[in-house]
Amino acid sequence: MKKMDSASFELPPLLSGIHSPEDVKNLKAEQLPELAAEIRNVLVNTLSVTGGHLAPNLGVVELSIALHRVFSTPRDKILFDVSHQCYVHKMLTGRCAELNTIRQFGGISGFCKISESEHDAYGAGHAGTALSAGVGMAAARDLAGDDFNVISVVGDGAFTCGTTLEGLNSISTNTKKFILILNDNEWSIDKNVGALSRYFSSLQETDTYTWLRDRAKGFIERLGGKEIKAQASKIFNAARGLITPLSFFQQLGLTYYGPIDGHDISRLERVLRIASRRDEHIILHIITKKGLGYEPAAQNPTKFHGVGQYDVQDGSTAKAPVITYSEAFGRCVSRLAEKDSSITAITAAMPSGTRLDIFREKFPERFFDVGIAEEHASIFACGMATQGLKPYLAIYSTFMQRCVDMIQHDAALQKLPVRFCMDRAGLSPDDGPTHHGLFDISMMRCIPNVVMMQPRDEAELCHMLATMQQINDCPSIIRYPRGAGEGVPMPDEPQPLPIGKAEVITPEGEVALLALGNMNRVAVAVRELMEEQGVSCAHINARFIKPLDEECLKHFAEQCRLIVTLEDHVISGGFGSAVQEALNAAGVDTPVLRIGWGDVFVEHGSLEQLREKHGLTPRAIVEKISTYLNI
Repeated sequence: MKKMDSASFELPPLLSGIHSPEDVKNLKAEQLPELAAEIRNVLVNTLSVTGGHLAPNLGVVELSIALHRVFSTPRDKILFDVSHQCYVHKMLTGRCAELNTIRQFGGISGFCKISESEHDAYGAGHAGTALSAGVGMAAARDLAGDDFNVISVVGDGAFTCGTTLEGLNSISTNTKKFILILNDNEWSIDKNVGALSRYFSSLQETDTYTWLRDRAKGFIERLGGKEIKAQASKIFNAARGLITPLSFFQQLGLTYYGPIDGHDISRLERVLRIASRRDEHIILHIITKKGLGYEPAAQNPTKFHGVGQYDVQDGSTAKAPVITYSEAFGRCVSRLAEKDSSITAITAAMPSGTRLDIFREKFPERFFDVGIAEEHASIFACGMATQGLKPYLAIYSTFMQRCVDMIQHDAALQKLPVRFCMDRAGLSPDDGPTHHGLFDISMMRCIPNVVMMQPRDEAELCHMLATMQQINDCPSIIRYPRGAGEGVPMPDEPQPLPIGKAEVITPEGEVALLALGNMNRVAVAVRELMEEQGVSCAHINARFIKPLDEECLKHFAEQCRLIVTLEDHVISGGFGSAVQEALNAAGVDTPVLRIGWGDVFVEHGSLEQLREKHGLTPRAIVEKISTYLNI
């Protein structure tokens, strides 16, 4: 395959004629394999330039084609769980020519987005939303007396998610008909784990059921007639319950079809057409291969789940010049665990993303992956903490939002020393608003009995992880950004920091720059630019969000004309708000200028583009300070 130039994006013959789902329907059956091949070719070549979720989309090519051949969006509603596998859907619904802008600033989203297209029935970026939202749409349809179809496409990894299981329990009682497609590829990002994953595997291995189903189908078709079909269906359902492990779905009132080859378009079409005409609750179990059609992705679906630029020929990617914060985290926790056997590590289906795969390799018996079940992971960690263990729970900030109740009700209220480690805190540029970690401070700093901090580099991250190791009377929270660190060497022996103490980097100035985490680099640039204007700036690395270093705050409030807080977080209720509250409580009236993200959902784009647009570049910050000081 030849690498595609994003600037001269050309579509192959069949795809160039696809402007809506009707064009997909108008193709002849014998053209569909060629269409699937074109889609895969365009995906592989385009995403090598833009980056994106390659492996998930390669796995749903035939399913997406079949869905749009059978159903008619936007009348029929197709919902994709997580929706990072919606690229093919976008290509078939009039957005193929824009694929080279996916996840790029000003381009189309890497997830379904209601405001982007009428064919995107529901927007999402987190697991566990498609089923409940689909059930809600079907219930609304029934109330209106309508008869369109609602189809939720859910990966097997999302079945470990609590909201998916809650929605599953609701289908038969709250809707008249519903179609649930279980896309079983054995992966979420990493390989799926747990009892449900084993259950779905057992369904794939039932040869007796497959043989009986095929024979019974032919028999029923020959007999014909509604009454006989209904009776035969009842008998068949009862019989398959005796020879296959289907009672889980049967007891929930769902009619099970499968397992079915998810790459056989003609068979998918036949089964989907049957499902579309049935007034019943159906679960269609399809088997797909993540990364199919591109060998590097098929061999390494974890790497190609979400990938940056790569070489089309061999799938190789450029190695980062310095280690990432995630890798520093994985290495450091593993190093601490070498001397402390009470340390355990927990993640929610993200061992490679959080780099706890490093810990897993060294201490497999102390590593726990609970699947896409963040809430369970949090209380699971609390249970461990009651028994004297020191659990480090690593979850992306955007997914840790689901755990706020558990942090408050289970960890903080009971003063259980769970170590909550939030990867991807702050901007997660290319993924956009569903994945930005811009709200965690506001959600968590108001909770009593917690320690919350953020490092300015990977070395300080290690010191903070060592600090967490020593906190045994309350939960502790650390937030750190996505991507490469500052290139600072990791310490051989991380040392605990004094709780609630900031680091003064530049001790004197007319303006005090109080920076949190990765905004310290911005603070350095701001200080240099301000000095060019004749204004000196003190620079303080805040380190702790809670408790704040109030003594340090008072000192600089008394010394400086203005305190400027800088954070990679929304302004509302964030770190700057905490500083204002602390000074107000102390009776100090020095003005505080808060710098952070505004009261908006920030779009996708590069870090530089988004900071430029939203006024968070050093020069934009200097302008705000100068305006405030009237200089």
